[in-house]
This record gives sequence, structure tokens and C-alpha cells, in this order.
Amino acid sequence: MNYTEITSKEFIEKVASKAPVPGGGSVAALVGAFGAALGNMVASLTVGKKKYSHVEEDMQELILEIREVQANLMELVEKDIECFEPLSKLYGVHPQTKNEKRQHEIEMEKALYEACMVPLDIIRECGRAIEMSREFAMKGNRIAVSDAASSAVLCKAAMQAASLNVYINTNMMKNKKIAEKLNGRCASYIVYYSGLADGVFGYTANRLMNTVL
Repeated sequence: MNYTEITSKEFIEKVASKAPVPGGGSVAALVGAFGAALGNMVASLTVGKKKYSHVEEDMQELILEIREVQANLMELVEKDIECFEPLSKLYGVHPQTKNEKRQHEIEMEKALYEACMVPLDIIRECGRAIEMSREFAMKGNRIAVSDAASSAVLCKAAMQAASLNVYINTNMMKNKKIAEKLNGRCASYIVYYSGLADGVFGYTANRLMNTVL
């Protein structure tokens, strides 16, 4: 089943069920895709408008990039499911002999590591969208400035959700050096891009409360 092709209602019902997938990573990717789509909308409402002809070239370039981010995040919805399924199966394995336990540990470490990669990709793509949301908020069509900030807010939430999917997997790793390295990489992304997202939100909220668009 391709979870990006079912209805929103079906997707939500799948998430709400006791089925192991889709889970937090896939939901985070989808939320990030929605955030990117809002940024895409702002750019689309800006291009071709005489009033914004001075940023036309910038917006055209941003549209190409935000569309790529949007598509990548949709792919990551499925990739997260693909990476989690092997891990889910390993949780159900109960090795008996010493050799079986050792092999199971090796396979678990590999599966846990792979399960961290997709959430990290989600975080990076959402970070790209947040960087562009700042451009959309400052240069885009003023009637859609709230959507530019909403793009940043949604992508920040998606990043935070994805980070928890990294941490829960690194928490179970036996190799703590690798776990700490992954945690550090994840935390640095979250700190940096969360600050950018908060800046876009603050700028936009202040603009809406104190100026006439």
C-alpha cells in the first residue's frame, strides 16, 4: 500500500489504529510536506504579479526548490514505513542460543541505525523549507504572509516530531558512540532551524498585529 495515495481520512484511521505503520516518522514527513506546500502556495500567489515583479526571479527559483522539498517529504512518508518494518519484525524475534542472540543484536543495531536515517532526512528537508519560508514571508504576496509563517511553524513541529524518532532509536542502540553522534547531529539541526522558524513566526505575527497589509 502506498500511504501517500490514500485519502486523508484513511491515513488518519491507519495512524490511529494499532498497526505499527504509519507512525510518527511518516506523520512528521506528511506534516512537513503540508508546510512546504503552504510555502509553495505563497510563491505561486506572488509570481506573475506586477506589484512583485522585483522579486519574480527569486520566487521562480524558490518555487523549483520548494517543490523539490515537498516531493522529497512525500517520498519520506513511505521510506519511514519501509525502514521501520524490519525493525518491527526484529522486536518480535526471541533468540535462544548465544549465536542467535549475537546475530539478533547485530541486526538490531543495523535496523536501529537505518531507522534514524529517514527522520534525519525529514529534519533536513523541513529545515530547507523553513529557510525558504523566511523568504516567502519577507518577499511574498502580502495577502498570504500568514501562510508563509504557518509553513515555518508546521515544518518546525514536523522536525521536532522527527527528532523524537531519532532519539527513541538511538536510546536502544548498544553502540553509544554512534548513538551520541546521531543525537548530536539531530540536536544541532533542531536548535538551528527552530530558531529560524521562531524568527519567521515572530516577524509575521508582529507584522500582522502592527501594520496594515
